[in-house]
Amino acid sequence: MTSPDSGVPRLVIAAPSSGSGKTTVATGLMAALAGRGLAVSPHKVGPDYIDPGYHALATGRVGRNLDAYLCGPELVGPLFLHGARGCDIAVVEGVMGLYDGAAGEGELASTAQVAKLLRAPVVLVVDASSQSRSVAALVHGFVSWDPEVRIGGVILNKVASDRHEVLLREAVDSVGVPVLGVLRRAAPVDVPSRHLGLVPVAERGSAAVEAVAAMGAQVAAGCDLEALVGLARAAGPLPGGSAPWTPGPVPTHHPSRSVEKSPPRVAVAGGAAFTFSYAEHTELLVAAGAEVVAFDPLRDEELPEGTQGLVIGGGFPEVYAAELSANEGLRKSVAELALSGAPVAAECAGLLYLCRDLDGLPMCGVLDASARMSERLTLGYRDAVAVSDSALAGAGTRLRGHEFHRTVVEPGAGAAPAWGMRAPERRVEGFVERGVHASYLHTHWAAEPGVARRFVERCRTS
Repeated sequence: MTSPDSGVPRLVIAAPSSGSGKTTVATGLMAALAGRGLAVSPHKVGPDYIDPGYHALATGRVGRNLDAYLCGPELVGPLFLHGARGCDIAVVEGVMGLYDGAAGEGELASTAQVAKLLRAPVVLVVDASSQSRSVAALVHGFVSWDPEVRIGGVILNKVASDRHEVLLREAVDSVGVPVLGVLRRAAPVDVPSRHLGLVPVAERGSAAVEAVAAMGAQVAAGCDLEALVGLARAAGPLPGGSAPWTPGPVPTHHPSRSVEKSPPRVAVAGGAAFTFSYAEHTELLVAAGAEVVAFDPLRDEELPEGTQGLVIGGGFPEVYAAELSANEGLRKSVAELALSGAPVAAECAGLLYLCRDLDGLPMCGVLDASARMSERLTLGYRDAVAVSDSALAGAGTRLRGHEFHRTVVEPGAGAAPAWGMRAPERRVEGFVERGVHASYLHTHWAAEPGVARRFVERCRTS
C-alpha cells in the first residue's frame, strides 16, 4: 500500500462529452483492479450521487465526490487523500466532457481542473461508434487544448469490428497517444436510466451486481491493465502541503457519564428512496459528537428509539411515493419529532417527504406545502446565503450547492425561507420553521464543517 504522503497512484477517466462511456469504463476498471486484489479508492468529479453507488459496488469502499465548486479547489486534494487512505490505487470518474465545468465559471468544477489539482494523468474514453480517422482530430484537439492536462492514453469505446479497430488505432497512433483499451458494443453493461440519470444501485439489487461484474469483465478483457496501472503510478506526489481532510476528532464516550451527556442520537434516512448523501456528512456528525443511526422510510414504521435529530437527504421519493405514503406510522413519527422542535435537515427528496402531499399522496405534513412532479428539469450549481437562522446555519452563512430535480413545491404560509440564491439568479428558496431546515439545495458539509457541529449542538439542547 502507498502512504498518502508519497502520492497515491491515480487515474482520471474522462471523455469528450457525456454519453461516451465514462461510467462503464471507470466502474469496470475499478472492478477489474479490485478483482486483481488491489485496494481501489473510487471517486467521482462533481455532485453526482448515483455513480458512486456503482463505484462502491465495484470496490467495496465508499464512493466519494470531488467537487471544486461545492467544496472549493483547495479541498479537492485533501478530500481525495482522505478517501484514498490505505489504498493501492485510485480511479476518478470525470463529469460531462473533460473541459466542461460550472456554467460561466471557466474551468471551475471541470474534470480537467480536478485532474490538474490532483496532478493525475487522464485516460480519454472516446465513443468511436460513428467515426474512424476523424478520431485523430478529436484526440489531438483534447490533448493540445490545455498543456497542463496530461492525457496519458485513450480507450476506444463501442468499436464495431476488427477492421474498425485497425482504422481507429492507426488514426490515434498518428497523434502520439497510446491506445490503452478497445471495448466492443456489449448490452450486458448497459445500465437503465430514467428522468434524473442512472437507476441507483439500491433499487436494482442483484441486477446491479451483475452489471458491475460485466463492466469489470469487459474492461479486463479489452484494456491493458498493466499499462493503466503503470500510468497511474507515474502520477507522482500531489502538490506540496496536501494532507488528508479530516472531519475532526471523534469524541470519546464514557459509559459512566450521565444520560444527559450521552451522544445525541441522529437518525439518517436511507434505503432505496433516499440514496443521495455524501459520506463526509455522517463522518462530520460523528466527529461532532453524534450517534448516527440509519433507518429506511420504506421499511421502518417509526424513527429509531431516542432520536433527537433527523437528516433526510436526496433520492427518489416520487418513485416510491405510494410506499412512503402507506407507511403512516413513520410519517406520524417524523411529524411528531419535527413538531417538538427537534432539528431536522432535509434536502430535495427530504423536502418533498416533509410536504403535505406529493402528487396527491399524503406525506409527513411537516410543511404547509404541496409537491408535484414537473416536466421541467431544474439543474445547476447555486451560490447561496442563509437568510434565516436555523439548526444548520446562522443567517449570513454562505454555502454553495446544487439543484437537480423535476418537481415543484407550492408553499403555503408561515415558514421563513432557508436560502437566498446569489447566482445564477436571485431568489429565495426552502423552508425554516421550528427546528426544520428543508430545501432543494444539495450542499457538501465538508465546505463548512460548522454546519454539522451546529446541528449536533442543537440536538443536545432542543
